[in-house]
Amino acid sequence: MQWSELQRDPKGVAALADKGAVRVRRRDGDALLLIKEEQARQSTQGALIAARTLRIWARLQPDQVREVLREEFAWLDLLPVDGQAEFVTDFVRKVETASELNRWSVLEQMMYEWRSTAEIYADPELFQALTRPIDGEDHGPVPPPVMD
Repeated sequence: MQWSELQRDPKGVAALADKGAVRVRRRDGDALLLIKEEQARQSTQGALIAARTLRIWARLQPDQVREVLREEFAWLDLLPVDGQAEFVTDFVRKVETASELNRWSVLEQMMYEWRSTAEIYADPELFQALTRPIDGEDHGPVPPPVMD
């Protein structure tokens, strides 16, 4: 529904929200999602349970988790084996962090960074340029990658 409908008939919108999520479109901004607080809490709790289960599975069967993630993210094959193991650890941790905070951009940023790393491994010239010694030059701190 449109923002103006929410302003005209808030009780009607609340009644719709009692039945399920309501997307409120605005001309001057991103759409809003109106849901009941209990539904949001349950979603967060469900994500946290799934994340903790993934952490336990990754601890007990790290190779199996790595293989599942390699099926989903083909670019993992470009990383060395120790990099793949580090990705799995980072992935599991970020899923848990994102679910605890309900901030999935944490996971999205981590995926962007690892995908960027895989792109570096895919380009031998770039890999060579980025891994060669700097000859004592200090170019200062390197900022983290930022998604476009």
